[in-house]
Amino acid sequence: MSTCTVAVDAMGGDRAPGEIVAGALRGVDELGIRVLLVGREEEVTPLLSNPAPAGVSILDARDVIAMDDEPAGAVRKKKNSSLVRCAQAVRDGLADAMVSAGNTGAAMAAALLRMGRVKGVSRPAIAVVLPVPGHGHQILVDAGATTDVSPEWLVQFALMGREYARVRLGVEEPTVGLLSIGEEPSKGDELRKQVHPLLSAMPGFVGNVEGRDFMHAGTDVVVTDGFTGNVALKSLEGALRSLASLVFGVFESSPAAKAAGDVVMPMLLEAAEAYDPDLTGGAVLLGVNGVCVISHGASSETAIVKALGVAADCVSADVPQLVRKAVANAG
Repeated sequence: MSTCTVAVDAMGGDRAPGEIVAGALRGVDELGIRVLLVGREEEVTPLLSNPAPAGVSILDARDVIAMDDEPAGAVRKKKNSSLVRCAQAVRDGLADAMVSAGNTGAAMAAALLRMGRVKGVSRPAIAVVLPVPGHGHQILVDAGATTDVSPEWLVQFALMGREYARVRLGVEEPTVGLLSIGEEPSKGDELRKQVHPLLSAMPGFVGNVEGRDFMHAGTDVVVTDGFTGNVALKSLEGALRSLASLVFGVFESSPAAKAAGDVVMPMLLEAAEAYDPDLTGGAVLLGVNGVCVISHGASSETAIVKALGVAADCVSADVPQLVRKAVANAG
């Protein structure tokens, strides 16, 4: 059982602080971890029993970074915000990891500025776990942390993604694909043409993969720059929502269709749970000197429990140290 301490941004997210604190309390019970709830004490304390449960403590933070605040500016100006204090808690050794469902850009900026980069890492990257029906999961790196990249940075994204895949997916030798517009090495923009031969020297590289290869077996890690990665991820989310809407519409189109829907809908809903963002555990910011898990803004109590589990696993495996070694060994 892990005994790590996770700093939780109690004020971050659309459903804060209620769902965030409830998830943190469940995390203590179900995962055997400790949580440091960071936020306005007068809003967090009433959500706890009296005295507070064992393994739960509060760090008072007066400011809140809003979801629409400009990230870098907010981190600089709101130094006593719950989000910034979470990152500081990791830096100062008060916590082993942080979890936030708040402003994603600010979470990245706070982690980068307060924790610093892993030695040798040029830029951080966001790793997102995607479900692969019938075959487990796949990791997308980068989902939006660094939009303009060099070929060498993409190689580091691949190295970091492989280390994270070993921890998260339990794959000893993860495969890596480069997101492009064709399978041939000559396809793609100049960035992809330049990075392809560099990645070819890396163990596990399977070549270019196309957008249609998302959520398909065969590639454990899909690596790309943060701009195309974010566009691809959001497009995937939008397509899944549209598909779900289409299916529900069909089942409402006639009495016969509704009768058929009553039969198959329970099975479809069960299958759809694999795509529930609350169950993915959030995204991990790779390349910073600490563990930072960014959960989605609408995170529920369950989403926070899953994010805490991912944070605890990353602490147990010492992901920052794995990244440090991988980058150092690559020269």
